[in-house]
Amino acid sequence: MISDDYIIANPPNDQIYEFTGVFHSGSTMESLGLENTIWANTVLASSGWILGLVLHTGKETRMAMNVHEPRMKIGQVDLEINRLSKILFCMMSIIAFFIICLDGFYGQWYFKFFRMILLLSSIIPISMRINLDFAKIYYSYRISSDPHIEGCIARTTTIPEELGRIQYLLSDKTGTLTQNDMVFKKVAMEFDMFEE
Repeated sequence: MISDDYIIANPPNDQIYEFTGVFHSGSTMESLGLENTIWANTVLASSGWILGLVLHTGKETRMAMNVHEPRMKIGQVDLEINRLSKILFCMMSIIAFFIICLDGFYGQWYFKFFRMILLLSSIIPISMRINLDFAKIYYSYRISSDPHIEGCIARTTTIPEELGRIQYLLSDKTGTLTQNDMVFKKVAMEFDMFEE
């Protein structure tokens, strides 16, 4: 026996707090909303049973659609060193090209250009980058093994440089940042009405 029951619902999207649909059963229709949905890992609190229908699976589920690739976390010092290295490389290439211009473009000038690049490559301090990485590893180890802050685990080596750049420390103990809004429902007042 083939049932003529069906559901028309909105297409898969990543909006967790939004669902609209219509359940058709014969000639009756019933609208579906967010209160009719059960998300993944839901546990039925009371004993009994429920009847459900799976609408979206796999990559079409809201949980899968809300998963994003984590961004690379790079410290400010690394970004500044990368920017300065690019500037130094451009300057080195310009100087090498200027030397080739002064020498003249005769013969195999492109081999001379690469030779000048190799000779001028000492402008970019590679050892500074290695020294900074070793220092960050050492500082992270010292933070993890500090007896004054027990249980602290440095999970990244960029912590020491980022600690030196903290400008503001926000603390939320009263709910001001999370906006714990309260709704006024009712008030009970008692008045003593006496005449003088």
